[in-house]
Amino acid sequence: MISELNYHKTYQGDPSVFGRVAVLMGGNSAERSVSLQSGAAVLSALQASGVDAFGVDVNKDVCEQLNKAEFDCAFIALHGIGGEDGKVQALLDLMAKPYTGSDHAASALAMNKLHTKQVWQSWGLPTPPYVTLEGKQSLETVLDTLGHVFVKPVHEGSSYGVSPARSLEELQAAADLAHKYDSLVIAEKLIHGEEYSVSVLGNTVLPPVQIQFKSDFYDFNAKYQSDATEYLCPAPLSQDDESILKALAARAFSTVGCRGWGRVDFMRNSSGEFFLLEVNTVPGMTSHSLVPMAAQAAGISFNELVLEILAMAVNG
Repeated sequence: MISELNYHKTYQGDPSVFGRVAVLMGGNSAERSVSLQSGAAVLSALQASGVDAFGVDVNKDVCEQLNKAEFDCAFIALHGIGGEDGKVQALLDLMAKPYTGSDHAASALAMNKLHTKQVWQSWGLPTPPYVTLEGKQSLETVLDTLGHVFVKPVHEGSSYGVSPARSLEELQAAADLAHKYDSLVIAEKLIHGEEYSVSVLGNTVLPPVQIQFKSDFYDFNAKYQSDATEYLCPAPLSQDDESILKALAARAFSTVGCRGWGRVDFMRNSSGEFFLLEVNTVPGMTSHSLVPMAAQAAGISFNELVLEILAMAVNG
């Protein structure tokens, strides 16, 4: 059971227990550049801690790459389609190689924003209303039904192809952009309010992060490039609100079947209600990333965080 208790370390200080570790990064998704940054940071941390680790820049011949590589376990630092969607996880399962993060089924589900929302709805968890944008559906009806919306590709991350729409013209442009990334697109009711992110490490929910940005929304630039984005961690919440948010994150994480580590993203409206946006099974590990920030607030350094994630994979 996921709890809010202090974290109990899995790693016992012997890097040899991991054997030879392949850090999988890069890939062919739109998030390749972010993945390379995450992978480089993870690889550096592992090597600094004495782990026999090496990097693999994953390409379309990943089956051949992994067959030729000599490794005992894998640290997955791949973001987006082809790395975070269960394909690599299934391959590693077939190879009987332990790996970090969620299994192939949970990864595939979490990568699909539409199916994830449907699972949450079936459990009675709050997520913004939405419609799928397909066929000759009237865009005027979408705005009449939902009001202002966010348009999102169902299978992308890092805000690629995501944009807000407050008018028919904006909605058409947003739908066209999103369809460049994915054949399946949703329009989700725009929640006006505060944005939060909650990280899960093993059986522990880490301190929530509140995100304050200057742009229209928390886009790629705000996430990875802008120095104007502010992160408040721990988030300035009352004890009751923080408990509600952490409990909701834990339920959202477990109902999708996630394990190991991940991150759950939220919006909070003006009435103080939290709404689930998505769950990330391989969150970023860059200088701007939120999981390392939350871990630091809990007294866990970046190197310790990486070792803990890897230890959970090896120890099952």
